[in-house]
Amino acid sequence: MIIFPAIDLFEKKAVRLYKGRYDEMTVYSDNPPEIALDFKKQGASHVHIVDLEGAKYGSTPNFEVVCAIKEQSGLFCEVGGGVRSEETVEKYISAGIDRVILGTAAVEDEDFLISCVKKYGDKIAVGADVKDGFVAVKGWLETSRINVFDFFQRMQNIGVKTVICTDISKDGAMKGTNHELYKRLSESFGVDLTASGGVSSMDDVIRLSKLGIYGAIIGKAYYTGAITLSEAVRAAKC
Repeated sequence: MIIFPAIDLFEKKAVRLYKGRYDEMTVYSDNPPEIALDFKKQGASHVHIVDLEGAKYGSTPNFEVVCAIKEQSGLFCEVGGGVRSEETVEKYISAGIDRVILGTAAVEDEDFLISCVKKYGDKIAVGADVKDGFVAVKGWLETSRINVFDFFQRMQNIGVKTVICTDISKDGAMKGTNHELYKRLSESFGVDLTASGGVSSMDDVIRLSKLGIYGAIIGKAYYTGAITLSEAVRAAKC
């Protein structure tokens, strides 16, 4: 299993939200590339980046910071948040970003998703942000009527290789992740599943790794010291 330590960006700073609430934001660093360098020092090979402003407004206000993270760390970088046009996808990929995550656009514009998958293949991932069993959109501010299992089936049918599933109710709460959801999804579908939201202890890392899933995102637990990233990276390889 690959560990994806996370950097969430807002106003060019590394921040974390509590359960996706923009009014409950903690700023952890004014220098996000420096955090990525620490990820690398601790053995991480990948980083998960979210432009929270982009997710909210459908733009790329932190593009330069994303590029700096890639250039300075050399890590495999996947980025999401506000990617709602092929121009934005091309902008990131041309800048050397390894994978671009479609969220709202994947839910609301299937033709756009299909076009991107055909053109960019496995450089495209989809984010399935789940609230009460349904997929949320627009920076988690709205919930669609699409059940997460129906959504995964659609993604698999389209040919999406990687799906990042976040349980919003667990995100930033430091109370453990939704193992049962990820178990059911991994058993039901053949996509590369990355678990996100509430990965807050080594027990979470070990249990997810034993499910045989593709990846797990570690966010707040890194910033608070609840998980030592180097230990998580080692455990995920077992």
